[in-house]
Amino acid sequence: MDATQRKALSTIVGQVSSRSGDKSVRVVLDYLTKHPKYGKMLKRRTVAHVHDEANLANVGDFVEIVKCRRMSKTKSWRLIKVVGSAEK
Repeated sequence: MDATQRKALSTIVGQVSSRSGDKSVRVVLDYLTKHPKYGKMLKRRTVAHVHDEANLANVGDFVEIVKCRRMSKTKSWRLIKVVGSAEK
């Protein structure tokens, strides 16, 4: 399968919570889910370890990430682009 036939990968937008070394960032993915019995909406979060090849993202930035091959024990996401920069 060549590059023209590859299906589009789904991307997720999250906020950078920390820079954890060279070419690595942690991104918080917040979402809402419904309680199975009572129906109340609950806040949940997932922390993704992301590979940032060019060290573009800073703490507080909103970034777009995509799932990729495993880079290390915990890193299996890749940074696509910085969507919004942090307010200073």
